[in-house]
Amino acid sequence: MGFRQAAVLGPVCFFLGVLFICFNIDYRVLWGGLTEDTIEDGFQFYTTFFNAPPAIKALLHGMIGVALVGLLAKLHVWDDSAMFFDGSSLAAALAGLSVYLTIIVPMLRTIVTPADVDTKTDQIEALRILSAGNVIIIGCLGLILLLQAGQDYARRIDAKERAKLAAEKKEKVE
Repeated sequence: MGFRQAAVLGPVCFFLGVLFICFNIDYRVLWGGLTEDTIEDGFQFYTTFFNAPPAIKALLHGMIGVALVGLLAKLHVWDDSAMFFDGSSLAAALAGLSVYLTIIVPMLRTIVTPADVDTKTDQIEALRILSAGNVIIIGCLGLILLLQAGQDYARRIDAKERAKLAAEKKEKVE
């Protein structure tokens, strides 16, 4: 594994860890019975998450940047493997980033700092949408991991086949 692949896998695994912590709340909101305790737990958890110190937010956004730069660096090779696996990984990463920017951030703001027109029902709906957005991002990150594993597997199989062909060619020459 090279530096570029580590620059992709590290942040992806980091964000999966963060989202699996959030999944403790998301699971109860989406698939458990939506009780007052669940709603209050969700509001409290995401309020704490939203009001995190700026260093935490900078770390999270920096990790997004590292993952995107790593994918672009891997794509820069521009061979078939890079086009298929890294290009698809970049598309999945951009899909996850768009969900973050268009769903997660506005829903967090609705939960934590609601506008005057937002009711408690609007906040509960925002919590459900936020939880669904987190699950979508988990899917995108899981797809990136699968694509990167597939790329590594394809490279290993290709190296074995090339070694096998080279050995056969060497035997024919002798």
